[in-house]
Amino acid sequence: MNDLKFIEEYKKFIKFEKRLSSASVKSYLRDINDLLELMGNKKLENYSVEDIRKNISILHSKGLNGKSLSRMISSWRGLFNFLINKYKFKKNPTLGIKAPKSEKLLPQTLSVDQIIKLINIKDDSFLGIRDHAILELFYSSGLRLSELVDLKINNINFEDGTITVIGKGNKERIIPMGSYASKAIKQWLSLRKNLGQEASGESILFSKKDGQKLTARAIQYRLKFWAKKQGIPENIHPHLMRHSFASHLLQSSQDLRAVQELLGHENISTTQIYTHLDFQHLSKIYDKAHPRAKKK
Repeated sequence: MNDLKFIEEYKKFIKFEKRLSSASVKSYLRDINDLLELMGNKKLENYSVEDIRKNISILHSKGLNGKSLSRMISSWRGLFNFLINKYKFKKNPTLGIKAPKSEKLLPQTLSVDQIIKLINIKDDSFLGIRDHAILELFYSSGLRLSELVDLKINNINFEDGTITVIGKGNKERIIPMGSYASKAIKQWLSLRKNLGQEASGESILFSKKDGQKLTARAIQYRLKFWAKKQGIPENIHPHLMRHSFASHLLQSSQDLRAVQELLGHENISTTQIYTHLDFQHLSKIYDKAHPRAKKK
């Protein structure tokens, strides 16, 4: 069997057996194709630890950071584990390989005042009402962009004030939905119904005027549109809303485990980045308020 056939079999494995999302499958295959290009005509079964180290060094010299390289190594390792288990390859050349460490950058967030200013849309048009509901839900529940795009009408439970989302790894979680988001979504659904759009519980929640699914790219564009219109100078994107949700919630509750559950993080170490943001917030308060911290 040639290497391309091995890759095709691995694609089937992660798509149908591991049931990874289409975005994850695409990312894995992109990383693997990068490795194949770096290795030229050399057969997969002949890759060595030295080959992997050399390629990591090449990619690092081209500007890839530690996080990106770690992801690539993980993609390669998964492929070779599969080849060992199914096709009796003798070794995994990625074992023991670690990416160079890179500076850990804290996620950018908006202030509470900026969030309120952004969300406070005064526009009764189709786009205004729909986008207001999108913004309210982003900030109310800390959704990933992919989670919001795929929401269906029956994922919303107005009685319980919750939404059901399918996150990474096709994992389902139920999270609270704030009253402002609930009100905005009800207004959006009422408008959608009045436009004569046939919609069932299985219909996508946020659609275009013709009832078709709203794309991730379209939502990104609408966020930037409203940021400019509402006078928010930051580079607004969906994950910034998620970061702001997590940071503000942690500042108020001090409950890291609850924030982890709401965000759908598998490991709490991923959520701990927001404790650094919280500490920055507390430090600023200390510097402003404590008698011994005030500068002369």
